[in-house]
Amino acid sequence: MADQAESRVRWFLVFWLFILSAVAYLDRINLSIAGSFIATEFHLTNVQLGSLTSAFLIGYALFQTMGGWLADRLGSRLVLAVGVLWWGIFTSLTAAVPAAIVSAVLVLAAARFLLGAGEAVLFPASNQFVSRWIPSQERGIANGLIFAGVGVGAGATPFLITYIMVHYGWRWSFWMSAIIGLAVGAIWYSIARDTPEVHANVSPAELQHIQAGRTVGPSAYSDAAKELNRRVGVTDDRIQWSTILSSRNVWAVTLAYFCFGYVAWIFFTWFFIYLAKVRGLNLKASASYTTLLFLSMAACSPIGGAISDKLTKLHGKRIGRCGIAVFALLSTAVFLTLGSQVQNARLASVVLAGGAGALYLSQSSFWSVTADIAAGSSGSVSGFMNMGNQFGGALTASLTPAIAARFGWTTSFFVAAGLSVLGAAAWMLVDPERALAPAPKLSPSLEKA
Repeated sequence: MADQAESRVRWFLVFWLFILSAVAYLDRINLSIAGSFIATEFHLTNVQLGSLTSAFLIGYALFQTMGGWLADRLGSRLVLAVGVLWWGIFTSLTAAVPAAIVSAVLVLAAARFLLGAGEAVLFPASNQFVSRWIPSQERGIANGLIFAGVGVGAGATPFLITYIMVHYGWRWSFWMSAIIGLAVGAIWYSIARDTPEVHANVSPAELQHIQAGRTVGPSAYSDAAKELNRRVGVTDDRIQWSTILSSRNVWAVTLAYFCFGYVAWIFFTWFFIYLAKVRGLNLKASASYTTLLFLSMAACSPIGGAISDKLTKLHGKRIGRCGIAVFALLSTAVFLTLGSQVQNARLASVVLAGGAGALYLSQSSFWSVTADIAAGSSGSVSGFMNMGNQFGGALTASLTPAIAARFGWTTSFFVAAGLSVLGAAAWMLVDPERALAPAPKLSPSLEKA
């Protein structure tokens, strides 16, 4: 019989979520790299180009909570597979818009909105997976690894998209993104299962390890109990929305993630264009420094998660989850303030990349806390939180160039630094030890059915 050392299925699936995360960011960051070519072909202004990102993020934000709810109801395996298929279709449709079409900006915005709606399931479903597969003491590093895919995907995008654009045109860069996503999604569906209890390759020792540190009750894993609950309209370990929406923890972490999203999407949307058009770097240098920025995110995300797990073990979740997030967001504010004022373009790029890395030290804390406090509704709660993140991103996509046009890019970075400080303050209101109360359950005899 295999022992725990021979069974690491949970980490293999975490790795595949890392791959899915990277592919998702390939599909969304390709617009910012190909943006100048798209703007030229369709005669778009910077504000109109920013509106395409805002359209994506609005769709992404509006469907976050629904995506989490679907993951709680249907499981992460199916929801993620369908989501990847959906965003592959709409990535392709973006490339299929003809240059001569009337009102091109509206058609492109609609395609990006629907792409965002499909991608909305990714991280809530991933968090639902984490709540069912990963013990609480390992959630920092697990979430850090998953979100390292953001940096890797975004970091690889400038070189990949630039290469394809130069050789085959910007449309092919979108079609290739879609093909890669469909392949990765098909593999995920073939290897994943919703719970470790039903995965054939999970050893008894690994299963015992997972169950010992899991915060979701055992009734969530009994197929018979779930079927009985569905018949009478009761959900095990899922939390009523009235409880979620009245929670100070939920609102505080959502506000903090709104601030995080505002800052993150300055990097995702405008950093490449900022380096090229404001700092005067050539296409190759802009791509190189943009890649450095995203690689710093990729490195700092698991580092932050590992530190968070270690501090949680030594000092509790208040220090381990909240403390690292406060430190990270305050550090981000410092980097943004300094980087925006450095005169040397290359040094400024490095300092701002440090700000992106500092920001991502906090990433795993958001998702680990929502997995811990939300039990069987981790998908729904993290989806609600991530909705705040995306509204922050949608705001920065359009507001940042407007502020820059009126007051200069330094002011745009100052605003982002201020929101980083606000996000740190919001984290001080979070109590990660205070779990949300689940909805009433069936009797113990039914739970054991």
